[in-house]
Parts: sequence; structure tokens; C-alpha cells
Amino acid sequence: MTDHRDLSFTAASTLARLEREGPVRLTLLAAAEGVAQPSMTQLVQRLERQDLVMRVGDAVDGRVTLIAISDVGREVLAARRRSRDARLAELMAALPDDDQRALADAMRVVAPLVQRMLTGTARPGRPAQPDKTAPLPERPDTGSDR
Repeated sequence: MTDHRDLSFTAASTLARLEREGPVRLTLLAAAEGVAQPSMTQLVQRLERQDLVMRVGDAVDGRVTLIAISDVGREVLAARRRSRDARLAELMAALPDDDQRALADAMRVVAPLVQRMLTGTARPGRPAQPDKTAPLPERPDTGSDR
């Protein structure tokens, strides 16, 4: 089996998008990832050779082929996330207690702002006030170790 840990950021981002959003046309996938269609075609071909994605038919239009993440692709993303999370936990555990508290305080302020930015709910003209009771938002996850 091919070692999938050497995925580029674009490859990991593409896999994560397919995992989140489901099968999609190659042209739309290229546009969503901000790359030219020929570049996405080459990327998808590489990912297919690694069994990370597959082509599936469109249930609505049988003439259309969609790109979908495979079970192997899902496993690779999960393994990358576990590895990244373990590394981050290791780095954070090495911080002095004061730095850990400062980071936690900063996250309580920044996380709601990022959530508003991602959801488009920030009110123009008014500074956003952090909600100190809100849970931390989930962030988009590319599965990248970078």
C-alpha cells in the first residue's frame, strides 16, 4: 500500500472537501479549491492511483461523472488528523502553565470571531463581542499536518 502521509496541502484539502461535501464534478472541485481544471485533473488521477478517490456516476444525470473520496481516503485523513492532534497535544503539554492559560484565554476571544467570519454573521460597522459561554467552534479540517 502506498504511503499516503506525503500528501500535498492541496491533495489533503481536496480530500477533506470531498469528505465534507460529497461527490462533485471535477470542474466544480477545481473551482472550489482554486486551481485550474488541468491541475485538478492531474491531482485526481494521482489520488485515484493511490485509491484515495474514485469516480462515480451522477444519480441525476447518468452522463456525468463525479469525484468521490474512497474509504481508503477517509482512513488516510483520519490517520493524518490523529497524528496532527497528537503532535499538537504534545507541543501544548510542553508549554508552561501560564502560557497554557494565556492560550486558553486567547482562544475564548478568537474562536467566536473566527466562527462569525466562517458563517458570515459578523455585523458590519460594529465590533464583534466574544460570547464567553459559547463552545469553541469546529474548524474546517484539511487533514494536513502543516
